[in-house]
Amino acid sequence: MPQIRLLNPDVLGKPLGQYSQVTRVKASEFLFIAGQVGADRDGKAADGFDAQCAQAFANIGAALASQGASFANVVEFTTYLVHSQDIPRFMAYRTREFPRLFAGGAYPPNTLLMIDRLVREEFLIEVSAIAAL
Repeated sequence: MPQIRLLNPDVLGKPLGQYSQVTRVKASEFLFIAGQVGADRDGKAADGFDAQCAQAFANIGAALASQGASFANVVEFTTYLVHSQDIPRFMAYRTREFPRLFAGGAYPPNTLLMIDRLVREEFLIEVSAIAAL
């Protein structure tokens, strides 16, 4: 079982959202999960940002489960949004769902980037993850 410590050193200040500033990990293996978009296994995009956000995280959950892991194993996310006006929706999703996904209220670091577009025009969010086993 990996040793995962999510930290917020005083020298970095309080995080601006639901994430930690640092993850310290001792593990034997890592999973690198490619960016997951808001589409089901058949490639059909979910309707709207909230549904795509939920689908992207469901896809990450499925990828983790396929390797015997869970969100408790996640040590870092990178999130890509197409529209900056979706930031409040993304933060609201995390505020609502992360307490369920991450017991104890400690959340992995997340880098949030605004980009021009994703692989298909209808995709609004993509999230990649690193997990420790």
